[in-house]
Amino acid sequence: MPPHAKPTLLIISQVFVPDPAAVGQQIADVAQEMVRRGWQVVVYTASRGYEDPSSRYPRRQVIDGVEVRRIPLSSFGKSSIVVRLIAGAFFLTQAVVHSFFMPHLSLVLVSTSPPFAGIGGVFLSWLRRVPLVWWVMDLNPDQMVAAGRLARTSVVAWVFDWMNRLTIAHARDVITLDRFMTVRLLQKWPCKDKVQIVPPWPHDDVLSALPRKPNPFRDAHLLGGAFVVMYSGNHAIQHPLHTLLEAASRLKSTPDLLFVFVGGGAGKSQVEKRIQDGATNIVSLPFQKRNEISDSLSAADVHVVSMGDEVVGIVHPCKIYGAMAVGRPILFFGAAESHVGEIMAAHSIGCRINHGDVDGAVAAIQHFRTLSESARNILGCEAASIVRSRFSQRASVARVADILCGSKSPQPLQQLP
Repeated sequence: MPPHAKPTLLIISQVFVPDPAAVGQQIADVAQEMVRRGWQVVVYTASRGYEDPSSRYPRRQVIDGVEVRRIPLSSFGKSSIVVRLIAGAFFLTQAVVHSFFMPHLSLVLVSTSPPFAGIGGVFLSWLRRVPLVWWVMDLNPDQMVAAGRLARTSVVAWVFDWMNRLTIAHARDVITLDRFMTVRLLQKWPCKDKVQIVPPWPHDDVLSALPRKPNPFRDAHLLGGAFVVMYSGNHAIQHPLHTLLEAASRLKSTPDLLFVFVGGGAGKSQVEKRIQDGATNIVSLPFQKRNEISDSLSAADVHVVSMGDEVVGIVHPCKIYGAMAVGRPILFFGAAESHVGEIMAAHSIGCRINHGDVDGAVAAIQHFRTLSESARNILGCEAASIVRSRFSQRASVARVADILCGSKSPQPLQQLP
């Protein structure tokens, strides 16, 4: 490297801002921090939206100092696993080829978008003789197996596990999102000395705890003075909504109570079906723009977070951090033995309900409604305080950047958040 050349960080991720996918948002925050630290950062990403492939983005642009290069034929939507895997393969192949002759390359960062991006990172790292960092946002084939779309004993599952083991063995560092994910990863390959756990973070730069009224989002969508139970984010099948929707059905005659679902994903069809069948207490809205997210999240009286019991340690419900950051109580559907379950058990910020416990869900929602606004504010303030002290954007982004720069501190499993 010439004496005055900046070190170059190459990031390969199928999603990146302005796409609303959480993975791209987190990677963008870290990319900008690395630019601030004096690195040249180049991102190869898809030219179309991940959730909505009709969304098209500029082929090349600079976003906050980050050089973004978008690749065609790399996002065909989420209609099926096969379509997503084909798009991911096209994307990864092009990204590796484009990156092969990149000058001054110093470090490669890949996430799990596409799910086999690690193997592309291994290939580049080996050819260019530079370190690799693997940022594990979710685990496959575990996720596909849990969803019933792949048999654990299938050849495809074996190939995915082989790629994961190869990526772990070759990576200098592995970043996971919680201790449950770490334990699952360690079952695939003994790599405790490489693992650093950094949970995702809320976007402090655009989030703030606003009053529920007056609120532009409430006004725009005619929510009025209703008590709003909100689910905001990706409606993936890994985040089951059946118990909540059944509770909404039982409470359909309750005045001034609305269930608002903001976002998209495969599970959104369940919400739309309820509306088509005549549910008048359910509202369905699309993903909101980044600069409007504070208004939309703050329009809720209670935020719902859901995670399937079978995906603990496989996926991570990032939406809880934004809900906590705006200072609202949390209604969590999921296992006690999970990252969010442990947060709920340790702090008075809301209620945890098992999947299938519709009676418990109805009781919890009625309980929140009977609380005074000041009592709900106490729960919300506690949630916001936890985010500031344990999951702040500034501290978490700095920690990932430190890992990329080669500085990390030991983190025994029992000390994880």
